[in-house]
Amino acid sequence: MKSNLPNRNTNAPANKKQSRSAAFIIAVILSTITMGCGPTEQTSVPPGLAYEKVSDFLHTILENDRTVYTKNVVNRLVKQEKVIAASEHWGDEKALPLPAQMFRMGAEMTAEKTSEFSYSLQSLWPINKANAAGQTDVEKDGLKFVVDNKGKAPYYGEETLGDKKYFVGVYADVAVAPVCVDCHNGHKDSPKTDFSLGDVMGGVVIRIPME
Repeated sequence: MKSNLPNRNTNAPANKKQSRSAAFIIAVILSTITMGCGPTEQTSVPPGLAYEKVSDFLHTILENDRTVYTKNVVNRLVKQEKVIAASEHWGDEKALPLPAQMFRMGAEMTAEKTSEFSYSLQSLWPINKANAAGQTDVEKDGLKFVVDNKGKAPYYGEETLGDKKYFVGVYADVAVAPVCVDCHNGHKDSPKTDFSLGDVMGGVVIRIPME
């Protein structure tokens, strides 16, 4: 479905609109981070945090978890120590899930638990066609922007799907380990086979309902 609102990138003025749902998400994030860390002062969440800020916070967590799994689990065990394989058929082959599959499973579990936000991994050159880019104009523009700018800046936009308005943040997904490059360059279904370490391979799309 096409967006009926103008797209924005990071060179545009910051979004001044705020939401109660945004404040709620940050409250959950902050409470989770401080939980179990001993006595702390109660965190006061300012009402009406900007959508950009909420999206950036969420992406930081998603990016860090994805990087840790890719580098410290998949790349170490598959590429360096060679003790186990990683496979898209990991269940049948007793292998590790690919980083993109791990990310997708987390996104699906999140969607089952909340409608306050959603996220997905998309690419202009997907191995799995389910990760193909551009279900909406904002997604297409955002993915092109982060690729053209080599992941230096995220892309922010707004769109209306059905009768609901959404804030959309698109962030570069970068090849952080050799195993990423080897997998995409060597896969028979990969439309692009000349990736290098540090290249933008796709994008993380975060969508937040605007109240």
